[in-house]
Amino acid sequence: MTTAAPATQPAPTAAATSKRPLLEVNGLKTYFPVKRGLLRSQVGNVKAVDDVSFTVGRGETLGLVGESGCGKSTVGRSILRLIDATAGSVVFDGEDVLSAPGTRMKQLRREMQIIFQDPGGSLNPRMTVGRIIGEPLKVHRICAGAELEARVQDLLKKVGLQPEHMFRYPHEFSGGQKQRIGIARALALEPRFIVCDEPVSALDVSVQSQVLNLMQDLKDEFNLSYLFIAHNLAVVEHFCDRIAVMYLGKIVELADRDTLYNNPLHPYTKALLSAAPSPDPNREKQRIMLLGDVPSPISYFKDEEAGRSHSIEATAEEKAEMAAEEMEGVEFVTRSSLLDRPPLKEVPGEPGHWVSTHGFED
Repeated sequence: MTTAAPATQPAPTAAATSKRPLLEVNGLKTYFPVKRGLLRSQVGNVKAVDDVSFTVGRGETLGLVGESGCGKSTVGRSILRLIDATAGSVVFDGEDVLSAPGTRMKQLRREMQIIFQDPGGSLNPRMTVGRIIGEPLKVHRICAGAELEARVQDLLKKVGLQPEHMFRYPHEFSGGQKQRIGIARALALEPRFIVCDEPVSALDVSVQSQVLNLMQDLKDEFNLSYLFIAHNLAVVEHFCDRIAVMYLGKIVELADRDTLYNNPLHPYTKALLSAAPSPDPNREKQRIMLLGDVPSPISYFKDEEAGRSHSIEATAEEKAEMAAEEMEGVEFVTRSSLLDRPPLKEVPGEPGHWVSTHGFED
């Protein structure tokens, strides 16, 4: 994977800068302490993000997918320092975000923004839409007064709303309109990179397509780069350039969109793609079922820190479930078999396709 440039390296030329990824995440770890007892002593860590590395190119959309609780949102928030990372580096356009002082971090926030999953919960109900969208402009002292009002009205028009909507409150809008307001707020500072934290998962299907089309148009107009966090693989397939699949805090497969959907190699990726509905009724695909419960992060990582190995053999419960669900033409993948997650290796003959597996020779 791409590594961060040393701090002592000379400033790159303009040609080198254009080739360098806009965002480079290297060895990112975000742990949350587990405390118990009367004295609240620490008994372990939940490794929400455990040694994650990837890049996002200029004008690129990288999809980050996986089940709820796999660490997707924590990755996005750690990149923006909304959550403190435990280790690793986040390099944005050649500058390490995690080590930036407060004054510099405020400047970097103009370049990096976020669209939240819950459009209603992310908007202050006591503020008008005009104040919500205009607040970043005031905080960064970009404009005020009539100029601020004009900027807000222009942003509302760009996201498909009316200028007079700036005088209304969030409760007067539908879910899709609230998300458009959140997008307008994210665009207010003219950022280059936006973390999209499941921006359409709380919306109706018909509204999802409208919001996605809007985000694509804005990406093309402003040359934006997106980290698109989602669990809907149908949405990711049509919206993202490359896709990273996460399981229990680690990336288990990373490839461009066509490669991942046409040749998935990790069992977890295959199971996720198998569960996604296909719009083509004539398309045949192998049905793969995930068996067993998602492992408890606390118990799993406590065992890992204590040096206890995890069995990748099917548990008694998984075997019983497999026998009960046995169907012709269906392949089963147990969660026990997914606990062994070796480092990513590039697939021979497929540049840019990385898989967590023991199956490839160095």
